[in-house]
Amino acid sequence: MTHKMLVEAEDRMKKAVDGVRREFTGIRSGKASPALLDTVRVEAYGQLVPLIQVGQVSAPEPRLLVVQPYDRSLVKGVARAILQADLGLNPTDDGVVVRVPIPTLTEERRRDLVKLVARFTEEGRVHIRQIRHEVLHELKKQGKEGTLAEDEERRLETETQKLTDRYIVVVDELLKKKTAEVMEV
Repeated sequence: MTHKMLVEAEDRMKKAVDGVRREFTGIRSGKASPALLDTVRVEAYGQLVPLIQVGQVSAPEPRLLVVQPYDRSLVKGVARAILQADLGLNPTDDGVVVRVPIPTLTEERRRDLVKLVARFTEEGRVHIRQIRHEVLHELKKQGKEGTLAEDEERRLETETQKLTDRYIVVVDELLKKKTAEVMEV
């Protein structure tokens, strides 16, 4: 039972880290990344669909994204969808592909993005600590009920703390990398 609790806790902590990673992909740095357009929805065949379903996104240059729609009739719709996605991007199309130049970020915008990155990181840390709190609470409960020996309870508390520390370090590393990426001119 208790070993299973630690495995579940680690699984949940991994998911918290993945959540932070996902949030970071939506934050624009100065570099072109196909993930930047993940949130864009295109009107195609009478419904809104993710951009990735109607075209291939590539980053042939550090400051340029290119979208190659699978169906040429969607080129204008793709360009319109990117413009309306409120990402601060101005796409152009030549009837075949959509080019999306990535503008350089102002110093002020970089600082705002760093604050946003820090906020997502803190949310990840809080989530990881919450998982630790729940596990420790359950261990104490089992200790009081007598279903868990005292030395085993202490050992599992130590293991839980080590797990927590490890995942906090992972989130902090993500913060460092993303902050450096955003601040890079």
